[in-house]
Amino acid sequence: MFRVKLTNTETIPDAEIVESLGIARGNTVEARNVGRDITQGLRNVVGGELKAYSDLLTKARDEAIDRMAADAEEMGADAVVNVRLETSQITNGGSEVLAYGTAVKLR
Repeated sequence: MFRVKLTNTETIPDAEIVESLGIARGNTVEARNVGRDITQGLRNVVGGELKAYSDLLTKARDEAIDRMAADAEEMGADAVVNVRLETSQITNGGSEVLAYGTAVKLR
C-alpha cells in the first residue's frame, strides 16, 4: 500500500499544501481475450452487465492508480490532489486507462 493520500478534490482536509511537485501519472493498457469476447458477445445479445469487461476495466483502473501513486512517491509527494481518470481505445480490443493528478507536499 502506498503512503501518499489520493483525492479528487483540490485540497486535503486538515492539511496545508506547501509545494506542488508536478503531475503524477500512471497508465496501463489492457486487452480483451477471445474466450471472454465469445461469452460477453452472447451476454450482449440477451442483455445485462458485461461482467468480464467490467472486471477487466476495474483491474486496469486499479493498476493505473497504483502506478500514479508510485510515481508520486518517487517525486517525494505526500499526496496527489485533483486525481482524474481517462480511458481511450488504443487498438481494436485494447484500452488504455490513465490516472493523473497533482503531486503535492503537505505541512
